[in-house]
Amino acid sequence: MSINATPSSSSQGGSLSCNVTTVVAVLAAMTFSASGAAPTPLYQEYQSHFGLTPFVITVIFATYVLCLLLALLTVGSLSDFLGRRPAILSALAMNVAAMIIFMTAGSAAALIAARAVQGFATGFAATTLGATILDTDLDRAPMLNSVTAFAGLSAGTLGAGILVTFAPAPEQLIFIVLLALSVIEAAILWFMPETSALKPGALASLLPRVRVPLEARATFMSITPVNVAAWALGGFYFSLMPAVVRAATGATLPIVGGIVVATLTLTGAVIVVALRNVAADRMLPMGIASLSLGVMITLAGVQWQLVGVMMFGTVVSGAGFGSVFSATLRTVMPLARPDERASLLSAYFVEGYLSFSLPAVLAGFLAPMVGLTRAADFYGIGVILLEVPPSSRTPNRKKRNVEATHLAMGPLANHHAPPRLRKVSPTRQPAPSLHLGAACSTSSRGAIGVSGAPTVHDDVDCARAALALVPDAVPDE
Repeated sequence: MSINATPSSSSQGGSLSCNVTTVVAVLAAMTFSASGAAPTPLYQEYQSHFGLTPFVITVIFATYVLCLLLALLTVGSLSDFLGRRPAILSALAMNVAAMIIFMTAGSAAALIAARAVQGFATGFAATTLGATILDTDLDRAPMLNSVTAFAGLSAGTLGAGILVTFAPAPEQLIFIVLLALSVIEAAILWFMPETSALKPGALASLLPRVRVPLEARATFMSITPVNVAAWALGGFYFSLMPAVVRAATGATLPIVGGIVVATLTLTGAVIVVALRNVAADRMLPMGIASLSLGVMITLAGVQWQLVGVMMFGTVVSGAGFGSVFSATLRTVMPLARPDERASLLSAYFVEGYLSFSLPAVLAGFLAPMVGLTRAADFYGIGVILLEVPPSSRTPNRKKRNVEATHLAMGPLANHHAPPRLRKVSPTRQPAPSLHLGAACSTSSRGAIGVSGAPTVHDDVDCARAALALVPDAVPDE
């Protein structure tokens, strides 16, 4: 089947070219991620002005993550039925509303409300913008969708840290900038071509399906500890790490904490791109080792009160963070049949986003009782312990489980077993090898990124689109 990367017939009337639409969609996706990261360097200001405890800060952060997850599981595929343009404009309008609430916030309740609106808007936008990029530039969409979130998180944290430290009105200016970007992007995308035809079924699409197929359950369970560890580390950085840096080193400038947090995601983005053609069974042990070593170095920096050591530990941890994210997804995805991959991806991201938020809330609860640096020690030790079990069994156990399934099922094994994997040569383009047709190129349910995954209603072709991020593991038909 040939690839159709052009907009659908419903796109007539839009004055933007596909190239311009792609560029602005990428910038909008980065804006949403930057908006989500922007409050992180501001938590110091909020603590001093509103008297917030570490627990309240983590609750504010968790509200954002849980609302983002809620949007992914419900309205994530709504643009397939209502169209890309109205979905994108609606998400941008919600982001503008969230920025206004942030600028006028005078209490923890207002910050929670702002985070809730912002999280839902980001979840709504993630799959829609990812699908738009897929619609308008299919060849480069997998790479663009895999780095926009990491790049936006890094830019948002670092940019907010700079403005909060050196610019006036620290609690308003960053949100004014993000609001202006959202308005400009909405004004441009108002003229985008519509790449998804209207169709019935919008209400039915709001019902999520989350399931781990039988063939993937053993492997899913084996990678769960390290997956939880990686996401939990990210959650700690985006909620409490600036406060830990300040408490451990006495560095009061918000930009210092912002740089440390941005280093994690920026390193992760570089690793995802640089190691995209490395096999998952080689990448996962390296990621586990890097994540554990990085956490140990970072904790040593906390004890020695040295920002430089903490920064180096964060670079090592970021390499592990990116490697583990990519390798765990690429390990478990090929084990499901095409029509099961959507629900499996949903289960993967439900686990990830819960790990991103709930452990950080627990750390925030413990911090007043044991101290912030001691809470960081306990958290880091927990992350390291979670990584120990899968390091010695994940790849081989997966292979044994697949072989056991074939032996147990006999003649039926070829029908039910997970697809075989074959190595794709470096010169081969992974996206075309997936044989994506028009149905996939116009579905938000096949768009995937770090902060946005295929939602739970993917059809067969669009679930297969997720494997565009798995260039070394394409299922044989």
